[in-house]
Amino acid sequence: MDNLHRIEKDFLGEKEIENDKYYGIQTLRAKENFNITTIEISIFPNFIISLAKVKKACALTNFELGDLTEVQKNAIVEACDMIIDGKYHDQFIVDPIQGGAGTSTNMNANEVIANIALEILGKKKGSYNIIHPNNHVNMSQSTNDAYPTAIKITLYELIFKLQDSLKILRDAFKNKAFEFKDILKMGRTQLQDAVPMTLGQEFKTFATMIDDDIFRLTTAQNLLKEVNLGATAIGTGINTKPQYQERVIKNLRCVTGTDYYKANDMIEATQDTGSFVQISAMLKSIAIKISKICNDLRLLSSGPRAGLNEINLPPMQPGSSIMPGKVNPVMPEVVNQVAFEVIGADTTISIASEHGQLQLNVFEPIIAYKLFISINMMRRAFESLADKCIKGITANPEICMNNVLNSATLVTSLNPILGYEKSSAVAKEALKSGKRVYDILLEQNLFSKEELDELLQPKNMVQNYDKI
Repeated sequence: MDNLHRIEKDFLGEKEIENDKYYGIQTLRAKENFNITTIEISIFPNFIISLAKVKKACALTNFELGDLTEVQKNAIVEACDMIIDGKYHDQFIVDPIQGGAGTSTNMNANEVIANIALEILGKKKGSYNIIHPNNHVNMSQSTNDAYPTAIKITLYELIFKLQDSLKILRDAFKNKAFEFKDILKMGRTQLQDAVPMTLGQEFKTFATMIDDDIFRLTTAQNLLKEVNLGATAIGTGINTKPQYQERVIKNLRCVTGTDYYKANDMIEATQDTGSFVQISAMLKSIAIKISKICNDLRLLSSGPRAGLNEINLPPMQPGSSIMPGKVNPVMPEVVNQVAFEVIGADTTISIASEHGQLQLNVFEPIIAYKLFISINMMRRAFESLADKCIKGITANPEICMNNVLNSATLVTSLNPILGYEKSSAVAKEALKSGKRVYDILLEQNLFSKEELDELLQPKNMVQNYDKI
């Protein structure tokens, strides 16, 4: 064998590995077998770091129990720390979607960590008699517990980042709510005129919807703290010492800084993907709400000449290859599409969770992939929406007020003064003649212009006007 390659063996045979690669034979087999997404697991750096944290916690525990030498432990821990610091991520080359319930990803981590550790000790890659991917790095573990634990750690930390993105979007809507608090407009139900409100109230509602979901995300996030690390194969804890489960969870807490805890029933926890389903459902709920908000923004800005045109979205790019001057609501549109993707991902996750058989759900790779993709897309979409759309929205107060004055339902707000019968007669006359309610009220001497203008002030037309 030349100096540029090494031979590695497994029970299926031998393979030639380039000597500058830190992964080994099982990783290479997976790379050859699973060319599905054409991307590599390293696209999710948080997940690679989470895997290294799991391996570090396990190495510390195995040393405490006398199953690793101090030299082995120190080398493995240092290798894990290097990965946690962002090094060697390019060595994680397996496809995120794979058969084997995540075994390929787990072995990719085991092999890379083993070979980094060997180099730390001044040994050649592949000197597995000193530090072995399975015997030492994967000691007291199975893919059945190490892999889902790493997924949960990743999701737990990604949710904080998603909440940060949601807060940016929420604050953008809050600022607009205050800016628009004095602009009276017509509220609508079933796309028909309803009763007056302020544009500020409309935007405050958007902020409140997002704020509610930031809180609900925390509730779902806490489900991820229950882990099955130490369960090994199917949850029985085979090949571990009696003290291992409690100690490895303690070390995981130290490594991550988060109070993860051991599942009460490890066999149940190894096959149950319920927490992933609930996280996915929460993501879908958020996506649906924000997509609805984007629909509203597109409607409110429609036209500009032949639509509602109550607000103006900032122009981001020419909107047509054939119609000069056309500008499209591209930022809400792209967020709509992200929402469609998240909703579809939830369906995939639901089916994958339901299709788990017996003591293990083998479809965790697609579950993890869809959750990671969804969260990352949502984060980028929400921050882009805030920065490139919401912050630049302007209002057309004259159009908003004209819609109020033109609507026959304006008289609803005057019911307490005119009474239902008189209000109905005014509304009927407005619909029949096409005149504005405002003008009819003046023509019939029901109010003076000064009285009517005062009644139509936002503070008099809208309850809780001053609570933006």
